[in-house]
Amino acid sequence: MDQLDKFNRRYNFLSKLSAAFFYSIAVAVALNFFWTPGHMYSSGITGFAQLINTVSERYLPFTLSTSMMYFLLNFPLFILAWFKIGHKFTFFTIVAVVLGSIMMHAIQPWQMHLDPLVCAIFGASINGIGTGMALKNGISTGGLDIIGIVIRQKTGISYGKFNIFINLIIIAAAGYMFGWPRALYSALTIFINGRVIDAVYTQHQKMQVMIVTQHPQHIIDGIQNRMHRGITILHDAEGAYSHIEKTVLITIIDRYDMYDIRQIVQKSDPYAFMSVSEVEKVYGRFKEQEIV
Repeated sequence: MDQLDKFNRRYNFLSKLSAAFFYSIAVAVALNFFWTPGHMYSSGITGFAQLINTVSERYLPFTLSTSMMYFLLNFPLFILAWFKIGHKFTFFTIVAVVLGSIMMHAIQPWQMHLDPLVCAIFGASINGIGTGMALKNGISTGGLDIIGIVIRQKTGISYGKFNIFINLIIIAAAGYMFGWPRALYSALTIFINGRVIDAVYTQHQKMQVMIVTQHPQHIIDGIQNRMHRGITILHDAEGAYSHIEKTVLITIIDRYDMYDIRQIVQKSDPYAFMSVSEVEKVYGRFKEQEIV
């Protein structure tokens, strides 16, 4: 069993590391081959890094590179994630962002004049695949992901409106600096990027989680206070091997919430058994978490 656990830990570590590396290549190719030549912006922190780069080129005697700003804008969010989310989560987020910043600098922009529509579609698709694969392997690419998780933990509400507000600023800046047709292409980029991430990561996919535990109240309190999810409680369950009385908890969550519930269960009862299965449809009072 110890050997199996060691193999699983090593496999998970290498999977996350590979996903971070793949993401770094994808975001660098999208940025330098399509978005920068096409004068269009991505969403979130990457888009803000591009915006600062453009402003520095136009109005400052020096240039602040997109790769450097991408890292610097994420740096305070690393600190936030370290104290508010978790050390392991933060470690792989730092790896993804650092590799992304290095690749943005190492892969030079492609000096070809492509149709803006081609730049929008291909750039967004490539970045969306990279980001989706990272999320699918349980790592964040930094930026608004961190803010969104912290907001959910503290308030239980969506950060969708905040995300939309940030992206509207980026689109408006693209329109002001390059003309409103470029703003339209930037909006298309952001839309396609989000849809591709959804297709790869399926972040709105519902999951049924069944937890068998000897300490149900700690887990119930954690799920209700941190995630605001309903729970079905089945009392008087018994282990066939140990014949110890246990409680079964059943809840429905978004795939996006998997990290949170794993942390809650591990902290409340390290010996709890947890199984997860995909859910086709949910009817009734399921609270939908908006994630843009």
